[in-house]
Amino acid sequence: MIEIKIKPNEGFLNIDLKELWRFRELFYFLSLRDIKVRYKQTSIGVIWAVLQPFLTMIIFSIFFGRVAGISVKEIPYPIFVYSGLLFWNYFSNSLSSASNSLVAEQNIIQKVYFPKIIIPLASTLVFFLDFVFSFIVFIGLMFYYHFFPTLTGILLIIPALIITFLSFSGLSLVFSSVNVKYRDVRYALPFFIQLLVFLTPVIYPASILGKHQWLLYLNPMSGVIETMRIGLLGVGTINWLAFGSSALLSILLFLLGLLYFKRSERFFADII
Repeated sequence: MIEIKIKPNEGFLNIDLKELWRFRELFYFLSLRDIKVRYKQTSIGVIWAVLQPFLTMIIFSIFFGRVAGISVKEIPYPIFVYSGLLFWNYFSNSLSSASNSLVAEQNIIQKVYFPKIIIPLASTLVFFLDFVFSFIVFIGLMFYYHFFPTLTGILLIIPALIITFLSFSGLSLVFSSVNVKYRDVRYALPFFIQLLVFLTPVIYPASILGKHQWLLYLNPMSGVIETMRIGLLGVGTINWLAFGSSALLSILLFLLGLLYFKRSERFFADII
């Protein structure tokens, strides 16, 4: 009789990369399932991916651009907002979905052993596709408003996406772990995300805070949004210090989230 023992891996973060690679097909399956569920039996299909940021852009343009009179200098307010929503929606939607993913997949967790980190990460792939579709619309807006991206902006797209991924992954690993034990997370998280959007330069430029704008860069998404807005629209000078702080903060968030997740993972099946 063969006895198989499953025990935690040794090391600082207890990560077994070989094990993750061995379960890669499960990652593909969960991601593909979420993509099919999101677009199956929808009359307009992938248009939903761009409808949210486009309608939000219109609403923000009316209330903040015209009524509140927020000034963004030489950039038309609609494309200013859309450039911010582009990365913000990828962050917020991924964070929301990944934070609730473990509870949503409790039946699988209780029955089969696999690296649980696969679940929150797989749930975010569909929002990367949303980002791609939204970015295509953004290209159309740039042509409409006669903006052309800089070479630096184009080269920074991948690093910006990586920073965004590390940021929401780190936070979602913590929230999803806490959500297993305390279901209050599903109610508190939407409020947290709604509050965070006003602490991120999505609807206003960071310069509006004057000498206190450095406070915004304690939020890793601030540096990403500001940098990509300048790089892609070709207006202004990139604040490399802000972008660098976003990179460092995102790495720190991811490492802390991963550490907390791995410490909590062994108890998921028992309390979920």
